[in-house]
Amino acid sequence: MLRRNLVFSAAVLLGSAALALQTIPDRARASPWRADEDNTRGWQLMSQQERIDHQARVRSFTDYDTCKAYRKQHHELMEQRARERGLKLFDDREGFCWRLKRDAQPEQD
Repeated sequence: MLRRNLVFSAAVLLGSAALALQTIPDRARASPWRADEDNTRGWQLMSQQERIDHQARVRSFTDYDTCKAYRKQHHELMEQRARERGLKLFDDREGFCWRLKRDAQPEQD
């Protein structure tokens, strides 16, 4: 049952990522942010294609709340995978959505 739920969750996440990739503007794909094992929670639990899709998805966000919702969903999936393998994931504190929050704030004179 747990395995079925994990497979279903992964399929939903990957399907969402594939759909999002179709609408990502080229400028978002060219962003300098790069996902890697030092800044991506669950990196070691993702396939190469999942890593590529995750990075593209993260680069596509323009709204802080949407980004935070995706980040929460991604972390839940990675936590589930980690539990199944007896691993502990690092805490990435603010994570990759910080740039959207920073960019949304008005400049101080």
